[in-house]
Amino acid sequence: MSVLAELLKMLDETLVLEGRGLRLRPDSPLAGAVPELDSMGVMAIVTAAEERWGISVDDEEIDGEVFATVGSLQAFLQRKIDGA
Repeated sequence: MSVLAELLKMLDETLVLEGRGLRLRPDSPLAGAVPELDSMGVMAIVTAAEERWGISVDDEEIDGEVFATVGSLQAFLQRKIDGA
């Protein structure tokens, strides 16, 4: 399964979007557009990503740009997965 497909599934499950997360696209806005993505939601997504992909995300790496869109979050996670 691709990172995007896994990410959409993770967003849907973690934020309890009841299927809405599966319809998001790479250009879909996240921060400020998905009410469930508050500070606790961000931390839940980071924790779920760390567990799902075996990565480590430092607090300093998380900012508004990472969570701006599905695509920006996907790119961030892909870099972490690739070890960049």
